[in-house]
Amino acid sequence: MAIQIPLAAISYRGNNCLPLPLPHIPPPAREGGQRSFACCSLRTNSGNADFLARLPQNSKQDTFRPLIDFPPDVWCNHFASLSIDNSELESNSGKVESLKEIVRDSLIASKSDDPLEKVNLINLLYRLGVSYHFENEIEKQLNHLFEISNELINEHDYNLSTVALIFQVFGQHGYKIPCDVFNKFTDKNGKFKSSLARDVKGILRLYEACQWGIQGEGILDEANSLTMDQLCSLAKQSSPHLQQYILNALNRPYHRGVPRVEHRQFISFYEQEESRNDTLLNLAKLDFNRLQLLHQQELKVLIGWWKELNSSSMINIRDRIAEVFFWSVGHYFEPQYARARKILTQLIQLLAALADTYDAYGAYEELRCLANAILRWDRSALDQLPTDPLKALYKAILDTHEEAEREVSNEGRSFAISYTKEETQKTLKTYIVQARWTVEDHLPTLDEYLDIASYSSATILVLAQAFVGMEEAGIETFKWLARGDGKTLDAITTIGPFYNDIVTNEDEEKRGLVDCGLNCSMKEFGVSKEEAIEEFKRRLPKAWKELNEDWLMRPTIVPRKILLRAFNMARVADLTYKDADGFTYSAKVLKGYIHNLFLEPIPISYN
Repeated sequence: MAIQIPLAAISYRGNNCLPLPLPHIPPPAREGGQRSFACCSLRTNSGNADFLARLPQNSKQDTFRPLIDFPPDVWCNHFASLSIDNSELESNSGKVESLKEIVRDSLIASKSDDPLEKVNLINLLYRLGVSYHFENEIEKQLNHLFEISNELINEHDYNLSTVALIFQVFGQHGYKIPCDVFNKFTDKNGKFKSSLARDVKGILRLYEACQWGIQGEGILDEANSLTMDQLCSLAKQSSPHLQQYILNALNRPYHRGVPRVEHRQFISFYEQEESRNDTLLNLAKLDFNRLQLLHQQELKVLIGWWKELNSSSMINIRDRIAEVFFWSVGHYFEPQYARARKILTQLIQLLAALADTYDAYGAYEELRCLANAILRWDRSALDQLPTDPLKALYKAILDTHEEAEREVSNEGRSFAISYTKEETQKTLKTYIVQARWTVEDHLPTLDEYLDIASYSSATILVLAQAFVGMEEAGIETFKWLARGDGKTLDAITTIGPFYNDIVTNEDEEKRGLVDCGLNCSMKEFGVSKEEAIEEFKRRLPKAWKELNEDWLMRPTIVPRKILLRAFNMARVADLTYKDADGFTYSAKVLKGYIHNLFLEPIPISYN
């Protein structure tokens, strides 16, 4: 019988506060019995020169290059030549403003005393992607409704669909409704009544509602398992319209979906509903097309920026500017975050180039020189880099961070860039350690790997990059990142890296990279790859529940708009890496989403 991997051992981020020290790592002895390196620290203030001094110098193995031919970019030329119709943008914007006022009146009108109408309207606003226009009105309505929620649920004989909708909508906005509201739908043995299986709408909504569960809510765990089985059966019996909706939900429930992708899918579904509100539908379509034009403008500028940089011969890297912009839109799609999207896209693309240089091109001694330059963060280090591609990459990193710092310094937010630089240096230290492991063909223990994986995955770094362009992200936000308070950061440093480890393992092995969590688990616990993958996947539901726990607190540990970016990061990771390495092999995973979000407008017909 295979040895089981203890789930407690699989955590990319422990309970310690950041920054974590890198432990003693005993790689194989080299000739003469000398070890490759001793203890190294991730603390940037503990001496970057000392860190590099502890790494070994050149050896005969250090010319190894883990070369790979990445699939080429499929988007840049298309977007770069895209013609954007500004008159259409202005026309759509004017129509959106008119329809917004009609919807706002519906939301705040006192003539409707039915609270369920309000809940249903708020749900539709979110699902259609236009709720950001009415944030204050929605919060005011929900505050009032939450005050009467006990009366609302307990004194009315609402059916399963209604109770599940109330639970979901309040949870989505950070209001915790007790899970025992579903007890009325169970039998004397505590099991959900078999008669509910015929209620397609109720089962669908219960499935979506239980995604907001937290640890210890057994009734929601049972509901999740039950509804998944029943929806698989119901999908086969449903109309093509409803069947597609069910299959989309089973593949990725709304709670875990990238918001803009979910908006596009729901607009198509809602259009076929007989009971649809045409005013809402037209607002959603016009606003989607309006934002699509804005996103096209932003992406075209970013592609120009990247082409200019990449002409400087940064070789053998994944050219994925459209995919990275898709990730940025996944974090925040609203028009007020245009600057944040630009900065995040630039920083992530350069981070991807840096990661690829360490994973898929550089010889060890070259990488050591690049590490020295980044840990110094000084332009004088340019001349010490041995190749033009490394010089181009290093210069681009410096230039882009300086530009971002100029943009945010006027707001007194230079601390955002300072923190991001430090996180970049911590991540860089893990890259060079892992490069050494590859050179020495050293497979670390699982503990050794996990101690640096939260940095090498760059999860916290990318989240910090996402906050740079957000005015709402004050110094307390970055202190939260540094302290690691709450469960959100633990969760996102599990979800993204776990998915990434699972789907990139085979390609990394082909390149000679051995230090993957799966390989470490297989060696240490004597399990097969399939068993290791299953153990990794078993950890994911807990991570999503941990995200829920911080979200459902009132007050939250940081502003809700900050927590939302962490949630969206997990959602982007789920979409990109759940089934395949969607970043490297974009055509297999992300191509259709990018086309629908940035190229294909939604047809609009007025009745």
